Amino acid sequence: MDLIEARYLIETPMDPEKIATIMAGEQSSGTFVRVAGETDELRERCAARVLSIRELTPVNHPSLHSAYLAERGVTGPYRRAEIRIGFPTGNIGHNLATLAATVSGNLYDLGEVTGLKLIDVTVPKAYRDLYDYPVAGTKGTRDRMNVQDRPFFGTIIKPNVGLRSDDIANLVDQLCEAGVDFIKDDEVCANPASAPLAERIPAVMDRVRRYRDRTGRDVMIAFNITDETDAMRRHADLIEKEGGSCAMVSMNWAGLSALQTLRKSTSLVLHGHRNGFGALSRHPMIGTAFPAYQTLYRLTGMDHMHVHGMGGKFFDEDSEVASSAQLCGEPLAAGNGDEDRVLPVFSSGQWAGTVPATYKAVGSADFMFLAGGGILAHPSGPAAGITSLRQAWEACEAGISLEQHAKTNPALSEALAFYGARG
Repeated sequence: MDLIEARYLIETPMDPEKIATIMAGEQSSGTFVRVAGETDELRERCAARVLSIRELTPVNHPSLHSAYLAERGVTGPYRRAEIRIGFPTGNIGHNLATLAATVSGNLYDLGEVTGLKLIDVTVPKAYRDLYDYPVAGTKGTRDRMNVQDRPFFGTIIKPNVGLRSDDIANLVDQLCEAGVDFIKDDEVCANPASAPLAERIPAVMDRVRRYRDRTGRDVMIAFNITDETDAMRRHADLIEKEGGSCAMVSMNWAGLSALQTLRKSTSLVLHGHRNGFGALSRHPMIGTAFPAYQTLYRLTGMDHMHVHGMGGKFFDEDSEVASSAQLCGEPLAAGNGDEDRVLPVFSSGQWAGTVPATYKAVGSADFMFLAGGGILAHPSGPAAGITSLRQAWEACEAGISLEQHAKTNPALSEALAFYGARG
């Protein structure tokens, strides 16, 4: 029987083995009592299996309050355990929303637990094959952009919101000339009154096409089309009509089902932004960790996925960012290859000084490095900003320090002095 394996971290004052059994029953064929139709045959076919239980160090205080436990006078110590449960694929079928409901669902609401976090979800190849693969991923993005043997260096439209369409088109023109590979909208700039997509997409793509025709070099623009499903499809159609190749979506707010529909309706590269992920993951004992999260959203057919940045402005430890990036570079199912990898995107407070840590985290050049202020605020302008990133990459390739390489590379030297002084 093919099983989807889900791994959880739980906290409870009760026996973890009992809780694991409750979890398996709650999310498959059981309920709090056995009912007449729950035959042995049905249980054999559809009941989830507890695959393993590994008890961890207990704690004296609960991470989260439970009225269920309080009403019964049940107190600590609070036992923690890592639990693996296998769910029959036949219970779910080709239904991503129900997959998410199965591995998560009411588990977070169980009164017996004072903490529960979905850590990872692993799917067998036959089940993975039911869903769309990326249209580009890492290799396809390289082929489309003709960028080989180095990272993609890109930036974000700044200010985040408020610029008018002509202002954005002028900035894009300047950034193309500066030598960026990739430009994206900010997550809060989708279809604002100051620069509606119906106006912004043609204005920006006019500049990109002119630059492409003149230089032979393409720049990928990720227009933020986050919206309700039909609107996203219309915006994607306009991007394709205007010769664009990429659309950005805020994955959490568009949702799994809408992104599946979008993927099936467009051949654009889909750039997945995970804004809001902290609400799902930041507490150590509640929510969804990135390994599980990336599995669910990669099944929608994303090509790129944000992982935050090394030494960035967000809460993650660098080790978490590195682990997230490495997961993106691995296939979702054993036996798959490049067709099942997504491009990890580093963003948030990035500049030339964080390139070496990013390279070390990934272990290869297969990443996208986005610097907003790290390019646009460079003392000598955006062209020097992008040059400083490429010079930092040269230092990585040569195995020398940024400081040593900066001695003969002014753009990198200025970046180290300016951004480094900011701490």
